Amino acid sequence: MTSPGTRADAETEDLDVEEALALVRDSSGPARSGPAHPGGHGTPTPHHPAGSHHRATSWPEARAIAERAARAAARAVRRTPASVPLDAALGLTLAAPLAALTDLPSFDASAMDGWAVAGPGPWTVRDEGVLAGHAEPVPLTDGEAVRIATGARIPPDTTAVLRTEHGRTDERGRLHPTRDVVHGQDIRPRGQECRSGDQLLPVGTLATPAVLGLAAAAGYDTLTAVPRPRVDVLVLGDELLTEGLPHDGLIRDALGPMLPPWLRALGAEVGSVRRIGDDAKAVHRAVTTSDADLIVTTGGTAAGPVDHVHPTLRRIGAELLVDGVEVRPGHPMLLARLKDDQHLVGLPGNPLAAVSGLLTLAEPLLRTLAARPAPEAYTLPLRDAVHGHPSDTRLVPVVLRGEGAVPLHYNGPAMLRGIAAADALAVVPPGGAGPGQEAELLDLPWATGGIGVCFT
Repeated sequence: MTSPGTRADAETEDLDVEEALALVRDSSGPARSGPAHPGGHGTPTPHHPAGSHHRATSWPEARAIAERAARAAARAVRRTPASVPLDAALGLTLAAPLAALTDLPSFDASAMDGWAVAGPGPWTVRDEGVLAGHAEPVPLTDGEAVRIATGARIPPDTTAVLRTEHGRTDERGRLHPTRDVVHGQDIRPRGQECRSGDQLLPVGTLATPAVLGLAAAAGYDTLTAVPRPRVDVLVLGDELLTEGLPHDGLIRDALGPMLPPWLRALGAEVGSVRRIGDDAKAVHRAVTTSDADLIVTTGGTAAGPVDHVHPTLRRIGAELLVDGVEVRPGHPMLLARLKDDQHLVGLPGNPLAAVSGLLTLAEPLLRTLAARPAPEAYTLPLRDAVHGHPSDTRLVPVVLRGEGAVPLHYNGPAMLRGIAAADALAVVPPGGAGPGQEAELLDLPWATGGIGVCFT
């Protein structure tokens, strides 16, 4: 037997992800990517093969390139929307409109505990009551009442529902109102919220907990949604420990535990998380055998003797879309196109620099692949001055206090102490910002109270 949710999904199975992306873009306005670049989002940007001479990309342009790369990938491969059970759909984007499969409510229902009454009072009360979840009760006659529970079906010919606190019974057991009774009061009529076939939510809606509840109430078992982009994580380096205290030049791996839940909060499905030493062959094998939509690497993006990301990209003929970004921390981050539908984001090895790369390149790419709308840009004044880089953007952890943002200490590239206490990252322009100056803020998923807090 076909469930209601499955039936609705089958009717929209031909809608491809790019159509959903287009509708989301049309409804959400321009993505938050900083100042517009020449030609707009749709204009191709010249890129260079791995290893060619280049200049670092500005921070706003790097984010715009990541969005464009995701749109191109969605056009290259027509990914079929997925039919997802409600309990697995949190955070996905609807790829088909949510239309009611039934009237809501589907019958006249009591909005309160009390009595269903017919005609003017006082009323003779039936012995049996009416409970939620039972078949339609026997009709009432004028002068008759019956005990009724919230959500129960209203007996035919009911005039109103009298709340428990608004009625009293006399010594003969007859029911009297203690205030005026208005025809139809405390009855939820059939179809009050919607009629079968009404569109409840459009394509591009994010599946929040409330959306899942509405879908269930409207008769759905599954939702037709844009599938989560799949991500593999490669943690590179010989110097990393997975347990215990640092010793003998070895350090704990902070990115292995941090990146997978952060990527899930950004809407990704995380596949494998692999730790690979400074071995060029192992890096090449891991990159070329992954079938994920996005590969995220940590470390190895500079030009040192054991930095194997660039040589691997050259070997496989990858196209470097971004090779270095004018941002601190995180300058040596990169974005490469491996195939039409596969990309690699190379994060620096320093923890806060890796966070910068994650929010600069991975966030806009994953958000666009998942067809999530871009968050609305907003600014707050900085409580304190923030030193800037002479020519690069800085991303600085802040906490939000009242109507301002307080910059946090411990914001060096290798530090996580500041970001662990932060609500957001402030985007500080070249040259820095003074006290009271407005700064754009990038929310952290868990600080917004939104669906991004669901890491599992």
